[in-house]
Amino acid sequence: MRVVFMGSADLSCPSLEALVSADEIEVASVVTQPDRARGRQLRASVGPVKHVALKHGLKVLTPERVNSSESLDSIQSCLPDFIAVVAYGQILSKSLLDIPKIDCVNVHTSLLPRYRGAAPIQWAIANGETKTGVSTMQMVEALDAGDILLQEVVTIGDQETAGTLHDRLAVIGAALLTQTLAGLADGTIVPVPQASGLTTYAPRLNKLDGRIDWTLSAHEIYNRIRGFHPWPGCTVRVPGQSEPVKIHRAKVERTSGKPGEVLDVSEDGILVASGHDGIRLVEVQPAGGRKMACSAYVRGHHVAPGMMLQ
Repeated sequence: MRVVFMGSADLSCPSLEALVSADEIEVASVVTQPDRARGRQLRASVGPVKHVALKHGLKVLTPERVNSSESLDSIQSCLPDFIAVVAYGQILSKSLLDIPKIDCVNVHTSLLPRYRGAAPIQWAIANGETKTGVSTMQMVEALDAGDILLQEVVTIGDQETAGTLHDRLAVIGAALLTQTLAGLADGTIVPVPQASGLTTYAPRLNKLDGRIDWTLSAHEIYNRIRGFHPWPGCTVRVPGQSEPVKIHRAKVERTSGKPGEVLDVSEDGILVASGHDGIRLVEVQPAGGRKMACSAYVRGHHVAPGMMLQ
């Protein structure tokens, strides 16, 4: 099978590695986003997928607009049986979707039709889900709406963050992708339409999503801290500090008080009241500083019971 692989994120890399390792698959080309300026010096940096592709000596295409006639011609010339897409970052036109001889397959990190969109891992945790998974689907022009090919269910750990779940699902998705391509090639997979009545969406995150609303319950806040770690991260403003503090670890405790009120400061951390129960901040990171235990943070910053955090 000749496969054109399309991906741009860290999530994409295990899938590309799996395709390269599969005896029955030839990766005809890798399509990824162009090198972007990163860091304080704004120097062009090779993306993670391109790095993997070059390591294996694969042909790499980096079109600025993947649906341009030049890009379509380049992909068509690869004569792919499949196009496999994992977190590529551009919407594909019908002209592109029609190129492969057999199908265009996408790996999506949720149990579709739940959590269509850009941030399914983060919102699944933030919304308190206990299970999620990976779906492979046929690609259509509508957002994450194609027929389901294969799915694998995964349990979300009580303390799991979006970062750790991302890494687990990336590996699971890689295995599911190779199984899907093999099953489509030999005709053993029957596509199943998504149940549209169960559709939910996971919009792209921004930094404002990380602002804590202390009127929410402690469990809701705790889930958002896990779901938005490592990015954008949940932050809190301490009176007297000009920049917000990022929360890395926290836990729920039974207590009561005004939402945002500091109830206790100890070696165990900072206990803050919420709309229901409280959140104990255990590990934080000041702006421009290193990650540290809250007990260390309070030794260098004034935090006292009765203060109101924002």
